[in-house]
Amino acid sequence: MNIDTDIQSLEVRIDSLIGETRRLIEENRSLKENRDNLLEEKTHLREKNRLARSRLESIVDKLRNIEET
Repeated sequence: MNIDTDIQSLEVRIDSLIGETRRLIEENRSLKENRDNLLEEKTHLREKNRLARSRLESIVDKLRNIEET
């Protein structure tokens, strides 16, 4: 191989690495966005679960009061 071929080979490899880096940056951005969405959904579901638990406890209390009377 001569110097020109070596340089061309290096340029191709560098271009490939640049492309891979860009792809990984985009994938990382997408994963972070998905993580943020999942964390938001998790927070929403926890609140929904808390409300359901509270309603259920209220219903159970009412049933207990009915049994006692």
